[in-house]
Amino acid sequence: MNLSFFDQFTSPCLLGIPLILLSMLFPALLLPAPNNRWITNRLSTLQLWILHLITKQLMIPLNKNGHKWALLLTSLMVLLLTINLLGLLPYTFTPTTQLSMNMALAFPLWLATLLTGLRNQPSISLGHLLPEGTPTPLIPALIMIETTSLLIRPLALGVRLTANLTAGHLLIQLISTATTALLPIMPTISILTALILFLLTILEVAVAMIQAYVFVLLLSLYLQENI
Repeated sequence: MNLSFFDQFTSPCLLGIPLILLSMLFPALLLPAPNNRWITNRLSTLQLWILHLITKQLMIPLNKNGHKWALLLTSLMVLLLTINLLGLLPYTFTPTTQLSMNMALAFPLWLATLLTGLRNQPSISLGHLLPEGTPTPLIPALIMIETTSLLIRPLALGVRLTANLTAGHLLIQLISTATTALLPIMPTISILTALILFLLTILEVAVAMIQAYVFVLLLSLYLQENI
């Protein structure tokens, strides 16, 4: 059976049942279980410190009204972070390489921020479509441009996350294939390629964390515009 480089992005199935939901729920097993103790062990202390740091960074651009979204945004950040990092392990599937999943996360949350603004401050939310001091002949064109830029925000969120993770996985597979193929022919070149693969893997770990942070940070900025 011949496999292409894009087969790694195919959702795994068992008896015709897609396992993408299972791969999304698995990271929840890595989170600490709630208990009555403040500190249980070093691992839970480290996890709580990371959660506190993530929450603090996400809440900085928001006012007090936006702090109601802290649980949702922090949970989304932890979900994306764990899925992206676990997807870098061998023989694993990364759900965030699927545009459908990323759009399913981006569109409802973007729509929630938009509806929050239209409900709480409709004049200010609609005022974003027309900058102050715009010449009268340019008003129709600017309204269309600003409306288009507003509507493509969820698409940009989903495509950005999908494209960055997909490109990284493809590069890792291409270089690892080249390393294996060059080993019996040119061992020296193969070693250099393996070094590049190691550095690329470190880069992809950073990309996985940064993209999860950027996804949630942009949502928090969209929320700040509407509260």
